[in-house]
Amino acid sequence: MTSLRRSFTFFGGKGGTGKTTCSAAYAVKLADDGFDTLLVSTDPAHSLSDIVGTGLDNTIRPIRERLWGIEIDAAEESKRYIGEIQDKMLAIVSPAIVEEIKRQMEIAYTSPGAEEAATFDKFVELMDMVKGADGAKGGRTFDSIVFDTAPTGHTLRLLSLPEILGAWIDSLIAKRRKTLELFGMVGKFEEDMKKRATDDPVIDTLTRRQKQFEKSREYLTGDMSAFFFVLNAEKMPIMETARAVEMLEKFGITVGGVVVNRVIPPDAGEFFAERLKDQEGYLADIERRFGGKNIVRLPLLRSDVRGMEQVEEIAAILGKLE
Repeated sequence: MTSLRRSFTFFGGKGGTGKTTCSAAYAVKLADDGFDTLLVSTDPAHSLSDIVGTGLDNTIRPIRERLWGIEIDAAEESKRYIGEIQDKMLAIVSPAIVEEIKRQMEIAYTSPGAEEAATFDKFVELMDMVKGADGAKGGRTFDSIVFDTAPTGHTLRLLSLPEILGAWIDSLIAKRRKTLELFGMVGKFEEDMKKRATDDPVIDTLTRRQKQFEKSREYLTGDMSAFFFVLNAEKMPIMETARAVEMLEKFGITVGGVVVNRVIPPDAGEFFAERLKDQEGYLADIERRFGGKNIVRLPLLRSDVRGMEQVEEIAAILGKLE
């Protein structure tokens, strides 16, 4: 099982296909094989707690031996993220506009993209906890992190942030430095403001973000990471997965394979006869589209996943992922 050597493994796909179950099962497999593993949910509609039978929240909590879990609270992370920006802004602005800055920060907190930016910061913070990662310099560390991601569109936006915003951050830093140069040329510019601008927290913040993007790009596009899509043998999930695979590969993120979930067994009975015919065609389409990647099939279970015993059964099958 060569995938065990990866530091970061992602499970994603269309909503309702079984991403959470697969990510939990894979994390259990890693832990059972002796790897200290962190299971992370970035899906706003968290369901990891239900699967693993342990109450999870925005802090890392133990699930079982060698396995820990966390459900990222996007709203909480966004509040903390905006608060940090506000504190830095208030350190350099004139007291006359403090209230206006606070009002703008309140607007920013509810603006589109704020939660994704904050989630991304938490995302990289957790990735730094892997042994051998750039940021793993003490504190708790793990051998591997397994991510249970949000439905495809949300995940693609999150993973594409380093590529999309990297150049934008570079531009902001350049403009900020130009502004400070102009301030220095204005004789009447307040001495206090000049002093604050010398050690500019805005540039510090932008530079930190720039380094975060560079680091995450290294994590996501190197040999440390792989993304697995979970889909059902149906038309819409296949098409959505094909588009997502194309986009991730465009950004240099390795797609390790696909997990075809809820495959109806051949002896399912006459009631499923028509569905079996359709499934045969869809499975052939999956082989055609993704044949160059690892494909694992999970059978349709007689009931919903209701505990760790069933998760471990699925983990044994997912051990075939490479």
